[in-house]
Amino acid sequence: MKRFFRDLLRSAFVQRALGVLAAEYLRLVWLTNRFSYDPPDVYEQVEPMMPAIFVFWHGQHLMTPFVKIKESYRAKVLISRHPDGEFNAIAAERLGIGTIRGSGDHSGAFNRKGGVGAFKEMGRALEDGWNVATTADVPKRARVAGLGPVMLARETGRPILALAMVTSRFIRLKNWDSTTINLPFGRGAVVGIEPVYVPPDADAATMEKLRQHVEFLLNEATRRAYAAVGRPEAALG
Repeated sequence: MKRFFRDLLRSAFVQRALGVLAAEYLRLVWLTNRFSYDPPDVYEQVEPMMPAIFVFWHGQHLMTPFVKIKESYRAKVLISRHPDGEFNAIAAERLGIGTIRGSGDHSGAFNRKGGVGAFKEMGRALEDGWNVATTADVPKRARVAGLGPVMLARETGRPILALAMVTSRFIRLKNWDSTTINLPFGRGAVVGIEPVYVPPDADAATMEKLRQHVEFLLNEATRRAYAAVGRPEAALG
C-alpha cells in the first residue's frame, strides 16, 4: 500500500496538479504580504551585475521566484532530478522561472545525480544572459554552504548574490532543512547584502574562504530579513 501511494504521488497527473496548486498558493502569499526591501534600492544595485548567481538556503526558498519582478530578468533555477522534485519544477515554470535539472554541490563532487551536466548547463545559461538560482547548502547539511556556487562563479566570472526572502507568518517543518511554508496576510522582506566575486585563479584556500563568506552572508541576510518582519527569533543559525 505504501508503494502504491508513493507511485501515485509520483504520477505525471498528480505531480502536475501539485505543481499548479503550489504555484498558485505561493502567488497568493506574494500578493497578500507587504514586502520591504533591504537595501531599498536593491534592484538598482543588482541590475548592473546581471546575469548573476543567486543563492539561498534550502528550505527557505519557496518565495524566491517572486524576486523576478520584470520579464527582462531571465532566470533559471537548479532543481533535483529526483522524482519528488518534479512538481517543484512545474511550480517554478508556472511562475515564469526556467529550470535546470540535476544535483547541486556535494563538497565539489559534481559527478553524482547529473551534477556535471547541471554545472555545465548553469555555466551556459549565465553565458547566454540568464540569472541562475540555486540553494547553497551541502545536501542534508542545512546552513552549511557548499563549494558549488563558488566554483560556478570562478568558472564564469559572474557574482554570487546571497538572498533571503521571508514572511512574518509561516509554518516550519521539523525536517533536515527546517522547510518554511510561508503563509498569506502578513509582512515580507527581501534582503540582499553584497556581491561575491571569485578570481579565475582562486586556489583551494581562497575558495574555502569565499565559501565561508557566502555562508556568513546568507545567515546575515536571513537574520536581517526576519528582524525586518518583526520575527528576529525565527532566524536560522
